[in-house]
Amino acid sequence: MSARRGKEVVQRLKEHPPTLYHRGQKIEDITTEPGIMGGVASLASLYDHQWEHEAVSLFTSPSSGKKVGITHIIPKTKEELVRLGDAMHLRAEFTQGMMGRMPDYLNRAMAAYAGSAEFLDKNRDGFADNMRNYHEQLRENDWSLTHTLINPQINRAASMAQQKEPFLAARVKEERDDGIVIKGARMLATLPISDEIMVFPSTLLRSPEEDAPYAFGFAIPNNTPGLSFQCRETVDYGRNQYDHPLGSRYEEMDAVVFFDDVFVPWERIFLYRDVALCNEAYSATGAVIYMAHQVVCKNIAKTEFLLGLASLLVDSIGIEKFQHVQDKISQIWINLETMKAFRFAAEQQAGPNEYGVMTPAFDPIDAARNLYPHLYPKMIEIVRQLGASGLVAMPTAADVHGPLADEIERYYQSARQDAHERIPLFRLAWDTALSAFGARQTHYEYYFFGDPVRMSMAVFRNHDRTQYMDTVRDFLARSVDEV
Repeated sequence: MSARRGKEVVQRLKEHPPTLYHRGQKIEDITTEPGIMGGVASLASLYDHQWEHEAVSLFTSPSSGKKVGITHIIPKTKEELVRLGDAMHLRAEFTQGMMGRMPDYLNRAMAAYAGSAEFLDKNRDGFADNMRNYHEQLRENDWSLTHTLINPQINRAASMAQQKEPFLAARVKEERDDGIVIKGARMLATLPISDEIMVFPSTLLRSPEEDAPYAFGFAIPNNTPGLSFQCRETVDYGRNQYDHPLGSRYEEMDAVVFFDDVFVPWERIFLYRDVALCNEAYSATGAVIYMAHQVVCKNIAKTEFLLGLASLLVDSIGIEKFQHVQDKISQIWINLETMKAFRFAAEQQAGPNEYGVMTPAFDPIDAARNLYPHLYPKMIEIVRQLGASGLVAMPTAADVHGPLADEIERYYQSARQDAHERIPLFRLAWDTALSAFGARQTHYEYYFFGDPVRMSMAVFRNHDRTQYMDTVRDFLARSVDEV
């Protein structure tokens, strides 16, 4: 195998369908299911896109010598890291930044784990080889991944071991010679329309003894017996791309994962029953940095899209002379340059981790992932304010060609566009800011890496401010000495 093309992605999903439930029914074929198939088509198009931009998006496999996706690379130099960032930005740009869990995201996580696989042998001999072998399979077969790491929201005041039932959260039910059996649930798997799932260790493990049965990391196919995905209601209503330009394309889907006595063979297990190592895994391997690096590249593309969209709205209805309008556009531009600066700093200040993997600098990456959840809702608010009532007044494609077509052509023109140009633009703005798809995007970006308050608490704990405090103390000392 090598880097796949779109038709191969679709064919594999037909031959090995994940067990998805939606609106009370099991989906038999996700590639043709209304409300789901648009996301599958966009996923497949990403695989064609990599071949259309082969020089940027592919590299030569170190094992097979074939062309494989560059998002699987384990970089050793800054040049490789920058090239990787360029490819991830290009791919995110292709989807307007609206596929937050495109395969690149988890490809980077698995590359981090594989590059720092020796860490896993601290848990058990052989786990490092398991990860290296899996990363090679992932790269050479070009599979797409979803993942899950959050326990169900039941009683948030108690640990999973203290819930009313021991198997509400996914936990080990049985250990066998050939593997383990998992029972319970996890959330929230985005992109269940994929080949495999990586079940990451939960980041909320506290007790080495009580939480040990909930401490594990493994990867299995999405069609594994006993594994099922309960999907939320789709935000793709099966409408055409004129009416719902984003929702009809980029419905990634989110799902809660049910494990009904799911068997996991030892060769697919990477972490097991070691709470301390499970809690350390993201930082020790650099996985969180690699994932956040991809997210910064995605957020740059998404902000570029918002800047272009907002600017076109302004130009369409001729409101560029108003001061508040210029201020709003400037805010989006500043946000864009801020994200680009974070990426540049992270890549240029990169260095090898203890396992020799070139890793982006953490501080600019951490700042970026903590800032964007606050920036995105404000930029969406700007789109809403600029579009105003025009966002809720746009006709559909059927209306444009319906009995009032002449009236629509006359009354829906703008300062610089006729109706046929203006309506698609404003429908795009509506789907970005006001539709169910747009609302999900705003909610998703706000909670991308978790509760922003908890993330800020981590920033407060993990970033040493002593040198800045000392600078102020020195200044105060000089002031006192002069009295």
